[in-house]
Amino acid sequence: MFAQGVSTNLPWSVRMVESEMIRCPESWQLDFQPKLKWDYCHGLELQSMLDVYDRYGDQKIYDYALAYADTMVNADGTIKMYKREEYSLDRINSGKFMFRIYEQTKDEKYKKALALMRSQLDEHPRNADGGFWHKKIYPNQVWLDGIYMGAPFYAEYAFRNNRVNDYADVINQFLMAARHTYDPKNDVYRHACDVSRKERWADPVTGQSKHSWGRAMGWYAMAFVDALDFIPEHEAGRDSMLIIFNKIASQIKRLQDSKTGLWYQVLDKSGAPGNYLESSCSTMFVYSLFKGVRKGYIDKSYLEVAVKGYKGILDNFIEVDKNGVVSITKACAVAGLGGKVYRSGDYDYYINETIRNNDPKAVGPFILASLEWERLQDVKAIVNQK
Repeated sequence: MFAQGVSTNLPWSVRMVESEMIRCPESWQLDFQPKLKWDYCHGLELQSMLDVYDRYGDQKIYDYALAYADTMVNADGTIKMYKREEYSLDRINSGKFMFRIYEQTKDEKYKKALALMRSQLDEHPRNADGGFWHKKIYPNQVWLDGIYMGAPFYAEYAFRNNRVNDYADVINQFLMAARHTYDPKNDVYRHACDVSRKERWADPVTGQSKHSWGRAMGWYAMAFVDALDFIPEHEAGRDSMLIIFNKIASQIKRLQDSKTGLWYQVLDKSGAPGNYLESSCSTMFVYSLFKGVRKGYIDKSYLEVAVKGYKGILDNFIEVDKNGVVSITKACAVAGLGGKVYRSGDYDYYINETIRNNDPKAVGPFILASLEWERLQDVKAIVNQK
């Protein structure tokens, strides 16, 4: 479908997109998939690709994203491999790129599919404070990952469909997660919390998991900058979201490795033996800081942190082969808590999970961070005006 080489004269965002399309000629093959799957990784990458299409206008990028939507969404709006009754926030994230697919095609099947995913949230199990469970199979659990998976979609759906009463619930997801996962001793947000305090990985007093995982914090940071696009400035509680996001930005700055500009897999053990600089959290943090400065959510001084981080990504994680195909290295493949093969969430668990190249959870945020980098001169002009 695509030429087997990538021009080195293109911006990094475009080079990464074209490299992915060479590795995965069909868009359903993203995330190393041998068969059809409806999951958050496809949504993350295809959404970032559509952002590249919006900026640079290459039709083949749009067609690539459209092909996944067209393959997965049936004529009646049902979605292949999507089971609403699983009540998994992970299944919601891929809805986000379809807002633009529907906008472009006006095909009613996409509108129906979006409504189907939105309807999951009406019946999704919750804790007493209104916080969504991460999944039905993880009762009473709030994971920072899940805020990214559900809340930005929820906010955009409310915005596009004039459901103004939903904003309060969206905001509550962010504030609830902060209350449950904040660790004042280390000034970080931990990966997750079991509000019922029953899981073996949960602290018996706080319910919190043992560590602050880099990517969980990255998901949470990205959730803020993406959901805030759609929450009106006057909405009650939005100011509290900005306070929390500013706290996250300060943590990201404090935990940045001074030598490389990158971040560690386990944030509260940065620099400890066995810990390593990890690409998915690093790209997520850089994107969130760049966008946060551009939108005025955080102080312009964080631009320096983001620039140092972006250069660190290029210097330490990006490899280019003889055909110009770009790879991003050193991404944690997956990390979670509990489950059938029980994940304890201790330090050894996080540092020994599989590390791989071109994981979508690093590829997508690298594309997003690169787009922010590519508009940096515009941002500097805005910052200097202030």
